[in-house]
Amino acid sequence: MPATTESLHETLRTQFGHAAFRPGQAQVMETLLEGRSALALFPTSAGKSLCYQLPAVLMEGVTLVISPLIALMKDQVQALQARGIAAARLDSSLSADEAREVYEDLRTGTLKLLYIAPERLMNEAFVERLKRLRIAMMAVDEAHCISEWGHNFRPEYLRLAHVAKELNIHPVLALTATATPSVAKDIRNAFGIEQGDHVQTSFHRPNLHYRITPCAADKRKAYLTRVLLKRKVPSIVYVTLQNTAEEVATHLQKSGVNALAYHAGLPDEQRHEAQDRFMSGEVDVIVATIAFGMGIDKADIRAVYHYNLPKTLENYMQETGRAGRDGKVSVCELLACGDDCIVLENFTFGDTPTSQALRQLIDHLLRQGEEFDFSLYELSGATDIRPLVIETVLTNLELRGIVRPLGSFYSTYQYQFVQPESRILAGHKPERQAFLRRFFSSGKRGRTWTTVNPDEAAAEMGEPRERILKALTWLQESGDITLKPSGSRQRYRLCADATQRDPNVIAQQMQELFANREVRDIARLRQVLELAGHRGCLVRWLLRYFGEELEADCGTCTSCKEKAEGLDTSAAREIPVSTRLAITTEHVATIRELLDGRPVSLRTPRQLTRFLCGITSPATTREKLTKHDAFGMLEKVPFADVLTQAETMF
Repeated sequence: MPATTESLHETLRTQFGHAAFRPGQAQVMETLLEGRSALALFPTSAGKSLCYQLPAVLMEGVTLVISPLIALMKDQVQALQARGIAAARLDSSLSADEAREVYEDLRTGTLKLLYIAPERLMNEAFVERLKRLRIAMMAVDEAHCISEWGHNFRPEYLRLAHVAKELNIHPVLALTATATPSVAKDIRNAFGIEQGDHVQTSFHRPNLHYRITPCAADKRKAYLTRVLLKRKVPSIVYVTLQNTAEEVATHLQKSGVNALAYHAGLPDEQRHEAQDRFMSGEVDVIVATIAFGMGIDKADIRAVYHYNLPKTLENYMQETGRAGRDGKVSVCELLACGDDCIVLENFTFGDTPTSQALRQLIDHLLRQGEEFDFSLYELSGATDIRPLVIETVLTNLELRGIVRPLGSFYSTYQYQFVQPESRILAGHKPERQAFLRRFFSSGKRGRTWTTVNPDEAAAEMGEPRERILKALTWLQESGDITLKPSGSRQRYRLCADATQRDPNVIAQQMQELFANREVRDIARLRQVLELAGHRGCLVRWLLRYFGEELEADCGTCTSCKEKAEGLDTSAAREIPVSTRLAITTEHVATIRELLDGRPVSLRTPRQLTRFLCGITSPATTREKLTKHDAFGMLEKVPFADVLTQAETMF
């Protein structure tokens, strides 16, 4: 029997402890319970999670929640379990016993919500499991990642729509806090969401007061220190680079500010400790890269400072949205300095693969036969192209109908007997016992673990590969073995028409695609500068970018304050820029000395430029060149200038 409005309110009160819905929540839930897919485009802290958690309680079957962050999954699952709701997560941090317990709960149908990362849906064995389940719906968090026009495109998200169709999962709820009208359209098209089921609430949060403070690069530390000592409230300071986070946090500590650094380069234990101390109030200020903040639910953050320019307006909106979740007045201040553009532009240029590397990649993909597989890690190392860029190429080949993904698989599995082999065999009929004996003897036995290659086992036994995988899965679910997969590989099939597969043409098309992305990403950065220099209402300008019109000026931002004080706001706000750093003869001498060592990872001008601008690549990481004194030596020089110099040295 379909849930009624009364049952929604009753469940809201009894299971979740809330008296009323927030704007848009009930509309999304009613849409899902009526069997239609929906897009919930709500600002940060507007209650997106409840939009699938509550219907999941009322629907038959398990709700799959696609979330990109283990920490966020862990927090949400704990919160749901504390409310007596059967929720679990599957991720790499679980032990074998914990994962086996989750699989058992899935099999028996006791779970209401299962949180997984998008990559797990590329695992063929896991997808096989899902085919045997009753799936109520799929909720896709951070759904803007599905759009190439979005600020955080992730190729694996694009495939979620394919998996949903393959498994006939309906409805689907797409959720995001940052999507422009064009990105929202992409999301709706991917998941078959009707325009009328796109539910969007206002992004305007009057308690957030936006500030733009033009600040020269060498003045920022002193200014930031003054305001933090004066305000003494829970604050996040966002920076671009990991070393900047360390440098600024150390300066603040020495100046009497209770601050810690947080970035992806810190050991897990140190990073978690910094987060926990900030969340508990033991530390006032976190100086962090964008690695910090996703899923952080601290209601009393009173200020968010951008020490460096954000990469995009979407990033800016998402990061400032972490302030003032309790509804109290909070400050979002941008220390605007034009010098930051060089580092941000350099990272954009650095993601573009060389034409030689792209051609090598395309040749490898298109000349292996009608069906092929590969290790993304190995291919990244061989071509010196980042895994995300390779996945982007593959996704575009898929969209053009040139390749079709057949899913990911593991080339090998290791298993360990939980109970004696004889006891496992004893519970089966003779025919099944014979199969299991042959299967157990097909692996390579070690002291503790047995290694089995499903393809080799299938060939040796004369059985389909699928039966081998089902046997492994069944034995694991039965508690007879502990299973460890390894050697992740992706399988693809080429399209039938060979005339569409000219590697020269495709490599050129891919080169143009990445060149266009460079242009688009640089344009996004220019929009950040445009906001910083804007003398009209900042909130009005921001909301218009996300497709929302504010009826009147906010009255609280820097521009509105300047206007109220009678200041001249006719000209754009001036953003300071330092004198451009030049490449010296000493730099050139260091580069020549470096090249004399003939490092394999610096074979082209663009590879050398990436290295000098402090941008890692698979090859430089493998050769441990990131520890070289010259790494990042020219990170404050525009990428184009460094590339011009590099081209003269080959």
